[in-house]
Amino acid sequence: MSYHRVAVLLGGRSAEREVSLSSGAGCAKALREEGFDVVEIDPGDDIGRQLLDAGPDCVFNALHGRYGEDGCIQGVLELLRIPYTHSGVLASALAMHKQRTKDVYRAAGIPIVKSIVADRRDAGARHLMEPPYVIKPVNEGSSVGVYIIRKGDNRPPSELTKPEWNLTDAMMVEEYVPGRELTVAVMGERALGVTEITTDLAFYDYEAKYASGGSTHTLPAKVPDAVAEEAERLAVLAHQALGCRGVTRTDFRYDDTGSKHRLVALETNTQPGMTPTSLVPEQAAYAGYTYGKLCRWIVEDASCDR
Repeated sequence: MSYHRVAVLLGGRSAEREVSLSSGAGCAKALREEGFDVVEIDPGDDIGRQLLDAGPDCVFNALHGRYGEDGCIQGVLELLRIPYTHSGVLASALAMHKQRTKDVYRAAGIPIVKSIVADRRDAGARHLMEPPYVIKPVNEGSSVGVYIIRKGDNRPPSELTKPEWNLTDAMMVEEYVPGRELTVAVMGERALGVTEITTDLAFYDYEAKYASGGSTHTLPAKVPDAVAEEAERLAVLAHQALGCRGVTRTDFRYDDTGSKHRLVALETNTQPGMTPTSLVPEQAAYAGYTYGKLCRWIVEDASCDR
């Protein structure tokens, strides 16, 4: 589809606001260099009026986290009949809720680890699973509010029980998988490559993802060809099973620590980061797309009824 005036949504009110501002600014700059007329919008309580006043041909959604990645803004754009990028209402809502994502994975035959959903106060009061395990909000991204409980830890982190906790009360308690962190971007129906992520920090958390030098990306990942091919196949399958559109990124753990190796899917990101340190632009470049061409492709893929 041919569009000229593009509204880039960035910022928002989620815990990932700063990441979204960085992603959106980069995308807006690239789209201007590609010849688009770009207006940047930081959504407020009057987002409908903001969009109508801006009068865009389409919206580039660079929001991350709640309200931008969970189907909320997608519903607004559907009501206003403004074409938009990335996944639609249902796929966004499913992928943002980690337990619902696992339900879809399971039905599609995608390997997952065991998990339960519990109130944060229960998860912080006692072990709900034999350590090691992971506790994370069921509907946040960018590793916000994630804790790894190691074997030998006496109890979960007390932060979960504090009144000042400002994330969701619903937490996923999930089996910890040792080994290596892999991720695969999907563009349309095509996997772009397999990246291995390593960090010197405790784990691949918010700081590791977005701080300069916080992590090392190895592309292509130095894993057996069969593992790379399976990761790419599963990423495309996850994209399709959830009903995603545009660009997604699916994260995996590859456990090669024992005699039986296994690859498990963790989650699918429907609004993957587009910051200077983000994984999708790196994989797109590896597949032959400059940052500008990637942003152009995403815009030209925009539509309603996604």
